[in-house]
Amino acid sequence: MSARTLGPDDLNVPRPIYVVWETTLRCDHACAHCGSRAGPEARPDELSTAELLEVADAVIRLGAREVTLIGGEAYLRGDCGELIEHLTRGGIRVTMQTGGRGLTRGRTERLRAAGLAAVGVSVDGLEESHDLLRDSPGSWRSAMAAIANAREQGMTVTSNTQINRLNKDELRETAAALRAAGVAVWRAQLTAPMGRAADRPEMLLEPYMILEVIDTLAEIQRWALAEARREGLDPGRAFHVRLGNNVGYYGPHELLLRSRPGQGEAHWQGCSAGKFVMGIESDGTIKGCPSLPTGPYTGGNVRDAELSQIWAEAEAITFARTRGVSELWGFCKSCYYAEVCRGGCSFTAHSALGRRGNMPFCYYRANKLRREGLRERLVKKVAAPGDPYDFGRFEIVVEPWSDLPEERAPTAGGRRRLPVIA
Repeated sequence: MSARTLGPDDLNVPRPIYVVWETTLRCDHACAHCGSRAGPEARPDELSTAELLEVADAVIRLGAREVTLIGGEAYLRGDCGELIEHLTRGGIRVTMQTGGRGLTRGRTERLRAAGLAAVGVSVDGLEESHDLLRDSPGSWRSAMAAIANAREQGMTVTSNTQINRLNKDELRETAAALRAAGVAVWRAQLTAPMGRAADRPEMLLEPYMILEVIDTLAEIQRWALAEARREGLDPGRAFHVRLGNNVGYYGPHELLLRSRPGQGEAHWQGCSAGKFVMGIESDGTIKGCPSLPTGPYTGGNVRDAELSQIWAEAEAITFARTRGVSELWGFCKSCYYAEVCRGGCSFTAHSALGRRGNMPFCYYRANKLRREGLRERLVKKVAAPGDPYDFGRFEIVVEPWSDLPEERAPTAGGRRRLPVIA
């Protein structure tokens, strides 16, 4: 069976072109910023190999083009290679997102032989910050080795960084290290208040800090393009920065950071959950986006209903397909870009404020407030319960803009440490 090639008419039909599939919650890290709270133990009710392959067939029938395997760590399942082979035979491009701790040369070779096309390795800053966030000395070196191993096998290699207070001042150096390692695309996203990150509000950026972050990312993109020109490289194949869905929106660098070299101009066009994206959890739970909180956004489970039916009918999946501006509130309700943005990233807004429709981490918003002499902070009011993909609730505080130095990551005895769980 092979996946059907989508034509222009299909673009008007919601279809899970891109599927992110968490095959296990078992992980060889237990990161402080992990939204799924992954760790040493798998879920007790994860899909069996036979069930995985049945779901894979359903994904193929729905017309998916690419499946990204995540965890936990997808490679910790003994049937990972079998799933990759099955999807690849069905015409799916299979990639993997990983922390890279166990992505050895031998394992990388086996995954490549199974059909794995690309690897995205998470690198959360420089060595000290990365190892601190992942609570694993040597983790940064393992991640950089994983990049080298994947490149050695001829895979496309990307990297992503969750930006927070521990690493926001290291972005230039992180980009330089990744470019030198041969990474093609660096995807920047914000650490959102979900899972373990919700327990550590001192780690999270404040909304007004998005200005500095995006200005810095734009500077990095210009530097990378200049380096490519200096070295005679095709800009379309040179290292470049790509903004994640929760890094926004509509500031002076929007086109620079959203457009792909050689592919025309692009800008944020709203949440794509349930439109062209689908998330699958390791117990068979289906969501419109892998990052969405599980509680409010479970569309169904493949053990109880056909995947095609869940995709077509579940309100928790279809919410982004036809929504207008009626659900917007707060600043987003009256924003100039409301019609096209529709409240920014649903998962980040919901995990921060308890419902979607008002996204505080927005360049246009923070810049408009700055011109008025104001800025926003988030204050934790309700703790997260401690489940995978859970969230608490923060409230927005508006205060006068201050030019005082920003808070740095907490230190103890001259050494950096993680914020205390509150």
